Amino acid sequence: MSQNNTEHQHDARYLRGTERQRVVKHQQSVVAPHDVQAVQRAVAEISAAITGSVDSSVLAQAQYSTDASNYRVLPAFVVFPRSRDDVVATLRICRKHRIPITSRGGGTSVAGNSIGSGAVIDFSRYMNRILEIDPETRTALVEPGVVMSDLQREAAKYGLRFGPDPSTQNRATFGGMIGNNACGPHAVAWGRTADNVVELDCIDGAGREFLASARGMDSAPALKSLIGDNLAHIRQNFGRFSRQVSGYSLEHLLPENGENLAKMLVGSEGTLITILKARLKLVPIAQAPMLVVLGYPDMPTAADHVPDLLKHKPLAIEGIDAQLVDVVRRAKGHVPELPPGGGWLLIEVGAQEGDDAAEVPSRAAALAADAGTEAVRILPAGTQATELWRIRADGAGLGGQTPSGTQAWPGWEDSAVPPEHLGEYLRELQELMDSYQLSGLMYGHFGDGCVHVRIDFPFEQRDGVDVFREFMERSADLVARFGGSLSGEHGDGRARSQLLPRMFDPHSLALFSQVKGIFDPENFLNPGVLVEPVPFDENLRRPAAHKMEYAGGFHFHDDAGDFTNAVHRCTGVGNCRADRTAAGFFMCPSYLATREEKDVTRGRMRVLQEVANGTLVAGFADSAVADALDLCLACKACSADCPTGVDMARYRSEALFRRYRGKLRPRTHYLLGNLPTLARLATSIPGAAKLANRLMSIGFIKKTAFTLAGIDTRRSMPGFATKRFSSIASKFIDSGISGTGTGEFGRMAGAGVVSKENAKYVMLWADSFSETLDTRGAQAQVQLLQRLGYTVLIPPRDICCGLTWITTGQLGTVKKKLGTLLEVLAPFAASGIPIVGVEPSCTAVLRDDILDLLPDDERAGVLSSMTFTLAELLVHPDFGAVERTQLPDLRGLEVVAQPHCHHYSVMGWQADAKLLRDCGADLRILSGCCGLAGNFGMEQGHYETSVKIAENSLMPTLQAASGEAVFLADGFSCRTQAQQLMGAQGVHLAELLLYGKDVRKARS
Repeated sequence: MSQNNTEHQHDARYLRGTERQRVVKHQQSVVAPHDVQAVQRAVAEISAAITGSVDSSVLAQAQYSTDASNYRVLPAFVVFPRSRDDVVATLRICRKHRIPITSRGGGTSVAGNSIGSGAVIDFSRYMNRILEIDPETRTALVEPGVVMSDLQREAAKYGLRFGPDPSTQNRATFGGMIGNNACGPHAVAWGRTADNVVELDCIDGAGREFLASARGMDSAPALKSLIGDNLAHIRQNFGRFSRQVSGYSLEHLLPENGENLAKMLVGSEGTLITILKARLKLVPIAQAPMLVVLGYPDMPTAADHVPDLLKHKPLAIEGIDAQLVDVVRRAKGHVPELPPGGGWLLIEVGAQEGDDAAEVPSRAAALAADAGTEAVRILPAGTQATELWRIRADGAGLGGQTPSGTQAWPGWEDSAVPPEHLGEYLRELQELMDSYQLSGLMYGHFGDGCVHVRIDFPFEQRDGVDVFREFMERSADLVARFGGSLSGEHGDGRARSQLLPRMFDPHSLALFSQVKGIFDPENFLNPGVLVEPVPFDENLRRPAAHKMEYAGGFHFHDDAGDFTNAVHRCTGVGNCRADRTAAGFFMCPSYLATREEKDVTRGRMRVLQEVANGTLVAGFADSAVADALDLCLACKACSADCPTGVDMARYRSEALFRRYRGKLRPRTHYLLGNLPTLARLATSIPGAAKLANRLMSIGFIKKTAFTLAGIDTRRSMPGFATKRFSSIASKFIDSGISGTGTGEFGRMAGAGVVSKENAKYVMLWADSFSETLDTRGAQAQVQLLQRLGYTVLIPPRDICCGLTWITTGQLGTVKKKLGTLLEVLAPFAASGIPIVGVEPSCTAVLRDDILDLLPDDERAGVLSSMTFTLAELLVHPDFGAVERTQLPDLRGLEVVAQPHCHHYSVMGWQADAKLLRDCGADLRILSGCCGLAGNFGMEQGHYETSVKIAENSLMPTLQAASGEAVFLADGFSCRTQAQQLMGAQGVHLAELLLYGKDVRKARS
């Protein structure tokens, strides 16, 4: 190993040239991805040979063109095997047609090692079975597509777990973890993935199937001979510290290490073998874990103390700094209390097998005593400890934006040095970043000397790629000088393979080539990675994208007014692929129903990024865009759950706006998009609503009308209100219920200056749904607020937020409607009168969308800051602070609550939950979307998906609830879905607080 050997500090121009020659060489050895005839023959033969499926569409190419890295490489096609035989057949046919092969799991690789120009094999869709858990031998047999958290859940039933646990464990698959030698926080205690693999059932690049295990070289004479001839060199240069993950881990093949072929193949990044099954070691779950939080002036100082802390044999040592904590605080609203400092170590102490659990507190105290700081907090396992660990876990996603709001990228993502050098390395790495005026959030597995950081490389600028290359080369030299590794757990991939000559000497690099030649002599498996690498500044995704400036729709002010910047917020970390419902997250509902990449937020973003690239997807009118957006419910949940701040609902609206400007739209856009106008028309003519409702109850009439309108005929018409809310509410207000009525002021068209002494004025804004379709929630809200002592005002004329036009991308119409709305409501807001909404999705428009649709209108900001949900109003210290005695006693009442997606994602549902629990309700909060989502579930082609989404949480929870339970749903869509699918009658929060335990009786 060369730590600071000038002999191997290659001239950048020479290295670039020689590597490009290598690229040409290895591309000549395999079929070019655009050899259409070879690809077509391969696709046809594979389709006929396997029980799984093959997809060569533009949509599939777009979705699988990148992972969580900086790189974009279009695959020729994607294969979804269902069995071992499918994989073997796919590999055989690809070799026959000289098509390169890349294995892929969750697609969370930040180094670009799960993308390729030939066939991409996605194991995650079907080959995701846990085949066996043996508690006696403490092993598990899994297929490569098994998600790690699924195994953890099943193994926990036996008191066991898989030791390493990367932060992506709820979507990372074992195939990928084995490919990259994933580690995670608990590698300090249980080692890397390589240390926890027993056997690999695999097939190499020549088509040879074999079982790799300990003493596995007996069946590989060529490899055994190669290692035997190089024992001294391997002993000197490999396995020098725990996180030396770059390159091939040849130290496992040494006689003293058991000649363990399985362990050596871990971390080979799909360049030597394709995994068919894996037997994994399991370990007992640690008992009585405690969290020790240590504060230091900064991260390097914290790192300086790691070697002393390792002597106490902790389970994990993680490092975070103040910038990351601040980002989490802004994103989540709060973080648990931390001891004073600018850098912290999170250290887990627990009892492993053979330890006395009773000694854990004293061990935690002893560790804290040796920490070199008095800023200490020790916590038992529980909610607070979990929230503190969540700061660290969220780093992979939240690190995609720097504290200043610029986009941050992987690349120099997970370098590692021996822990005794970590503090010094951090200081010099920060100095290097400063010299290039780069920034990023640092955190990492400090117990193993591994540092994670995403850096704001200026890829969108003309010299951005040059800055990236120079920084990467100097960083590689820096880590080599400290005896470190370019990669500490994510692999080298396309990001760092070309830099291996700066870490390894020529002899080691020659060994890599020889090992590659033994397993994959024709270079079919993941070419361009590790051996004969593609230059790391080629195939970069962001620099190849063109600017999509303001087009008259959303302004994307948070992304410098560039839609391209907005869609590149998605870094591919894949939170949206995880089954989030158990954890209280809502995204991505359609993916939970279909499990297809096209229906996950990341897959949709990849297609929009291809629009920005302009070479594969031919603009917003391309069918690939329509396919990707088709099952998007515009639920906005990603805007809250995605750590990078992706708002797919907004991007979807913008994409529809750009596609249909000046063109004929789908008929549902005209009908459902204009539903508020149609509903107001139907309810403005005496008797018209009653007649329309009666006609739509006649089967053949409804079926004909729905078919012509593009509405699924299995749906029923919600029905128009025979009396508008405003006409009903004026009677409540003018009659002065509770002695606080004031109808005249509510209809003033002026500035709304308040002169009445001690009056608690509130403007109740009933949206189009509450005005013309289901008025009961709005009616109850008027009565409730007056009972609580508010003077309720209603707008002097009809106003609409334009939600249905936003959903259908008719943004020009939206802006006109919002302009009118501002004329009416903004004067009241400016006078200090809170605006309280009824329908959550419409309230969310005033809180969120209006700011980016009309960013130059100061009234929009005023209105947004003064718009509240009912619960927010009642708990607000200035406008609410309602006494508990004024609210109903709900003790003993089971409340099944379905938060509207927009409520959850924009306003948050915390105020509602607190209010209901303070009233004593036995509250059960549903996770995930109801599945109707405005016009989505009504449209033809969406019914099955809509129902399947409802079956994920809504329907089973309602079925399991007691007969006396109250179904709480402020959203009109949520109530409609429950009523149409289950006959469940939902109530609005205002109704529940008005009528209390009698709400069901009052509803009926």
